[in-house]
Amino acid sequence: MRHLPLAFAITLLLAGCQPATTPGADTQGVVNDGRSAAFAFEEATVSGLQRKMTAGELSSHALVQAYLDRIAAIDKAGPALHAVIELNPDALKDADRLDAERKAGKLRGPLHGIPVLLKDNIDAVPMVNSAGSLALAEHRPKYDAYLVRKLRIAGAVILGKTNLSEWANFRSTQSSSGWSGRGGQTRNPYVLDRSPCGSSAGTGSAIAANLATVGIGTETDGSIICPAAVAGLVGLKPTVGLVSRNGIIPISISQDTAGPMTRSVADAAALLTAIDGADNSDAAASERPVRAAIDYTAHLNAEALKGARIGVVRKLMGFQPETDAVMEQAIAALKAAGATVVDAQIPTLGQWDAAELVLLQYEFKAGLNDYLIRSLAPRHSLVELIEFNQQHAREEMPHFGQDTFEASQARGPLTDKAYREARDKTRRLAGPQGIDAALRAQHLDALVAPAMTTAWPIDTVHGDHFTGAGYGPAAAARYPSLTVPMGQVQGLPVGMVFMGTAWSEPRLIELGYAFEQATKARKPPKFLPTVGVAKP
Repeated sequence: MRHLPLAFAITLLLAGCQPATTPGADTQGVVNDGRSAAFAFEEATVSGLQRKMTAGELSSHALVQAYLDRIAAIDKAGPALHAVIELNPDALKDADRLDAERKAGKLRGPLHGIPVLLKDNIDAVPMVNSAGSLALAEHRPKYDAYLVRKLRIAGAVILGKTNLSEWANFRSTQSSSGWSGRGGQTRNPYVLDRSPCGSSAGTGSAIAANLATVGIGTETDGSIICPAAVAGLVGLKPTVGLVSRNGIIPISISQDTAGPMTRSVADAAALLTAIDGADNSDAAASERPVRAAIDYTAHLNAEALKGARIGVVRKLMGFQPETDAVMEQAIAALKAAGATVVDAQIPTLGQWDAAELVLLQYEFKAGLNDYLIRSLAPRHSLVELIEFNQQHAREEMPHFGQDTFEASQARGPLTDKAYREARDKTRRLAGPQGIDAALRAQHLDALVAPAMTTAWPIDTVHGDHFTGAGYGPAAAARYPSLTVPMGQVQGLPVGMVFMGTAWSEPRLIELGYAFEQATKARKPPKFLPTVGVAKP
């Protein structure tokens, strides 16, 4: 997803819910300011929940019901995060089926009976897939996305869909992250008047607030990493082609991917293991290396920083002094854990920005038109969506317009020379001549930078107050990135992003896990109404 004006960087990919209990009810010990008095599953992990279910102390049905109650008490009532856009009406039935399988001795794996929330641009029967737009509010795909089928095979319970920046933040350069016509404005559970960042805003806020065990977001450029970082989460953006995009409303065939958003690196590894898989209907599948399936949880090595060489990209710092100060503490923690840390340069940094914008505009028009036709959506083209927004401007454009839609519609076909040149330039400068060159120059395992500055105040009048981020090179290169919490500024989380070469997810998980275990930086949200304004 394109997050904001490209001068700042780019960020994906880029009905309503009925409460399970009476709105405002004090359910599972949840009080109406959002803080948990005694929520049994606060900060619960995949492995911890599995141990309880294996011991017969917990059923998937009870776990799903607890999350449904918490969503009713926190998301729909006070403090009204607006993170969940729709609940799966089959969730409890699916949990019962999985409980019966467990009782019969059939265990599908680590995700058996675990509730998962999906971003509302991913096809999942029987729910709507709308990208947050009222134009697709009645669009119910007939088939699950490939990654949803993988999740179901792994035993996950699809709990529901999360709100997002409408059209994955690719409708306007003046958008407010986390706002959609269908879902309203998602709020950051740490400080309620601060942005949840986009476009996977709902997934970020929901998982941070313990509305499900784990979640799936999507990214074109920053839409997993940014909302994960400002919500104190682990966000893992895989190499393009590791996870199928089939059944996801697209922005860019070059850069789109789905990935885990979780409260721990271990949970991200378990979730990635479930959704990793070659899909021959995905154009990027041909780029996957031929290898056996990977269990990413086998790479949870707390000693992995010993002997590692890490490069700090300081040109991706300097946007906010307070965040830089936390980053310096994180660098010290890397060194204390045994890593050699050096300053690193991405020689082509920023040189692909203009080309990337051209690339995304071309691919958005082509990919979206194809998705709308193939999925039998109620609107059949970008032109029809533009017309719908014009006809329903009061509901769809009360805060910002559709300049990005219009610019994309003005682009030609993917046979245009301008498109091919922009695609090749972006990939080359960000990948082989960018990240790969930096890694090679000093024999580095990974590059690091602040994932984001702190979350800015929500502003539906002027749009996002975006200052700077560190995730852009990996997104443009189509390479993996992993953000891990590194601390807080005035109660607002900040994360450190690890970036590597293509298909280096196992190594990034090792490094991220070791850093997480050394720092234990994640803190649950306190649902503060506001805090003092941090300096830009």
